[in-house]
Amino acid sequence: MPYEQVREDHESRRVSAYRDDALGSLDATGVAEEIRAGRISATEAVEAAIARVAAVDPELGATAVLDTDRARERAAAIAPDPGGAGAQAPFAGVPTAFKDNVHVAGLPVRMGSDALPDRPATEDGAFVRQYLSTGVVPVATTTCPPFGWTATTERPGGRITRNPWATGYSSGGSSGGSAALVASGALPIAHGNDGGGSIRIPAAACGLVGLKVSRGRLQGDPSTDQTPIPIVVNGVLTRTVRDTAAFVAAAERHQPARKLPQVGLVEGPSSRRRRIGVMIDSPLVPPTDSQTREAVEGAARLLDGLGHDVTDVEVPVPSFFKTDFEDYWGLLALASAKQGRRVYGEGFDAAQLDPFTLGLAKRATKRLYRAPLYLARLAAVGPVAQRNFPAVDVILTPTLAHTTPRIGYLSGDLDFETHFARLPDYVGFTPLHNASGQPSISLPLGRTDDGRPIGVMLSARTGQERLLLELAFELEAAAPLRGSSPGALAPQDGAFARLD
Repeated sequence: MPYEQVREDHESRRVSAYRDDALGSLDATGVAEEIRAGRISATEAVEAAIARVAAVDPELGATAVLDTDRARERAAAIAPDPGGAGAQAPFAGVPTAFKDNVHVAGLPVRMGSDALPDRPATEDGAFVRQYLSTGVVPVATTTCPPFGWTATTERPGGRITRNPWATGYSSGGSSGGSAALVASGALPIAHGNDGGGSIRIPAAACGLVGLKVSRGRLQGDPSTDQTPIPIVVNGVLTRTVRDTAAFVAAAERHQPARKLPQVGLVEGPSSRRRRIGVMIDSPLVPPTDSQTREAVEGAARLLDGLGHDVTDVEVPVPSFFKTDFEDYWGLLALASAKQGRRVYGEGFDAAQLDPFTLGLAKRATKRLYRAPLYLARLAAVGPVAQRNFPAVDVILTPTLAHTTPRIGYLSGDLDFETHFARLPDYVGFTPLHNASGQPSISLPLGRTDDGRPIGVMLSARTGQERLLLELAFELEAAAPLRGSSPGALAPQDGAFARLD
C-alpha cells in the first residue's frame, strides 16, 4: 500500500507548547543566556518545560518516564552568572530529556520494549555524563520503538508518539519522542541517537536540525560500542544550528575525540565556497518522491545562489550494501532476543518481544551463515567510502526517500513481512553513514503541499562536522522557510521555520 494511503481513525492537527512563559520562543542557547544573565532562573525554565510537557504529552505520547523532582533539585542549585566569570556550563539550567535507551542513574531503561525489566539504572552511562556536563537539566526520558529498530515511534498496542506538525503522521524514529517534544516547543533540546538514521529521520519528520556525528566523536554505550560494527552514535535534536554547534563544542570539551580533528565552537558560516555534489535518487531504493525531490532541488539552487559550486554526482554505493545492512540489523536483533538476560538483566522476558524484533531475529537465524561475509564487507565500508568519496566537499541528498508517512504505515502491530518490506524504501539514504562512520546532518529545508517539514541531508568525510555546521548556518540564514511560521511568538532569529 502506498504510504500516502494509510489511514487511521484520528483527526490530524498541530500541537504546540509555545506560550508566554520563561522559555518563550527561545532556543537552548537563548534560554541559557537568559539564565546566565539572571533575567530568568533555572527553576523558572525547568518549571515552564515541565508544564509544557504536561500540556502536550497527552496528545503526543512522547514521554517514557518523568524525572521532575530531581529536575527541580538540579535547577535550584544553578545560580546566575551575569559576568561569565564562573565558567558556567554553556547550557546551565536548560531543560532537556534523554531517550529511553541510555543509562540514566535512578531511571529505568526500557528501550521502548515490554521485554525489559522496570529496573532503575545504577549509574549514568558515559554519554549521559558527557551531556550532563553541558549543564542541561533532564525532566524526562522519551519514547522510542522497541530497541530502536524502526523509523517511527509506534509501539505495539497503539502506543503512538505523534508528530506535532500533524498528529496523524509519524514523528519518525527511533528518537521520535525527543523530536516531538522539541518540535512542539515543550523542550528546546533533547537527546537522540542514530544507528541507521534515528536522529536524522525524526529531525526530517519534525522540522528539526539533526546531526549524526562521526563515529568516535561522542561518548557511547558498551552495549553498542562493543558490537562488531559500531553503527550507533549519540547526539541531540534542536531547533537551531547554533544549539547543535554549541552542544558539539561543549561535549567535546568534556571528552575530546582522540582520533578525530577537533570541531571547536562553530559560530557561523565560512566565507570559503565549497563543491557540493547532489544525488537525489539512491541506487538502492525506488526513486525519491516528487515533493522530496523539489526540496532537494530547492536546496541545491539555494547553495548555487550562495556561490557554491553545485554539480550532480553519483555516490558509489555497493550493490550489496542494502542486504548486508539488513542482515546486520537482524543480527543485532537476534543478539537482543537470545542474550537479553545477560545484556538487560534477570527480569528480561523474551515472551514480551514485539513482532518486528522477533521477525528480525528469525530472519537473522536463517541467514546466519552469511555473517562472516556481511560483517567483513560492512567493516570495509568506511575506508572504501573515504577513498571513493566523490570529488566534492559535501554531498546533498534527501534525508528520506519519501515524505513522512501516516501513523500506521510502520505500526508496531504490523506483521513483520509488511513492516520489513516498507521500511528500507523509506530510509534509503541514512544507513550508509552509520556503516561508514561519516557525519551527516538533516536540515528542514522543504515543506509538503500541506505544510509538513521535509528534511534535506548534507554529508561529508569522517571528521568534517565543522564543515557541515558552517554550511548549515549559511542555509539557516538564507532558507526560504525562515520566519514563515504563524503565531503570536516570533520565531527565533536566524532559525528555520518554527511550529507555534
